[in-house]
Amino acid sequence: MKKITIADVAAHAGVSKSTVSQYLNERYDYMGKATKDKVKAAIEELGYQPNAVARSLKQKSTKTIGVIVANILHTFSTEVSRAIEDVCNEEGFHTIVCNADDDPDKEKRYIEMLRAKQVDGLIVFPTGNNRDLYRKMVEEDYPIILLDRWFPDIQLPAILLENELASMLAVDHFVEKGYRKFGLITTSILKHITPRQERLNGFEKALEKHGLQANEQFIRSASKEDIQASLHDLLQQPERPEAILAGNDLVLTEVLKYVKQHQLSIPEDLALIGIDDVPYASFYTPAITTVAQPTFKMGKMSAEILLKKIVKKSFDLPDHEVRFQPTLMVRDSV
Repeated sequence: MKKITIADVAAHAGVSKSTVSQYLNERYDYMGKATKDKVKAAIEELGYQPNAVARSLKQKSTKTIGVIVANILHTFSTEVSRAIEDVCNEEGFHTIVCNADDDPDKEKRYIEMLRAKQVDGLIVFPTGNNRDLYRKMVEEDYPIILLDRWFPDIQLPAILLENELASMLAVDHFVEKGYRKFGLITTSILKHITPRQERLNGFEKALEKHGLQANEQFIRSASKEDIQASLHDLLQQPERPEAILAGNDLVLTEVLKYVKQHQLSIPEDLALIGIDDVPYASFYTPAITTVAQPTFKMGKMSAEILLKKIVKKSFDLPDHEVRFQPTLMVRDSV
């Protein structure tokens, strides 16, 4: 089949190639409705497909951004990515979402691949490594926003939760309900992942605020695969916690699996709060108290800031971090 060109569309619509080009680039200032309708009809009747590569070379923009999430299994990651996609779609941008699996090497390969594809900018949930690569992008003034995590020593804008406050809200609620022995379980903090470390800091600060002694045996960090074993060990101790704070949604899922398998009652045997308001929290029995992140607002802001930087080359990004407030969703598990 012959490839349909702009010239074919112009001839079919009875207009100039310039008019078709203006229509394709949404420059309608001097174009009447009748002309627009004729061009639109010609494009549809002929099945014309614009050459995206040629247009991107001419406009010096692919109208595409890359999103690299640390772990797509997190509810936070999927909800934020959805919000980013919504904003980009409204502005005529496409998104490419990549999952780094908390693997710095995979993260690096995705960054290099997306830049080779000439995406206009990146939103990244960094793994915590690849600092030299990020420093290089800062030097190049490449449009990039960090989300959920950041580098205190690299001047890159970041959108984050007030993670310490998230833990403090949970501990405050435990105390209000009469609990005095708390455990915290989080996924591994060996790589100093921002939200995990900050939530641990907030947990310890909240205990101190309430005049409670932190029991190091009650604080556990483990891989997703080892969380249930770590919880089992914790609950077999002579002195065991009355309440558990699950540091993120993956931890909460594993705790609930353990509770079901061992026929424990919530909150009678173990009070529970999770950070991240997972979809099932409100209809699980009993309904799970959580600390919610404003995921859609965080994703929306990150996309809006990045697109402004891309479209307005001189747009100043935030100096460093923007923090969002968590919200305690009180239910029946405490």
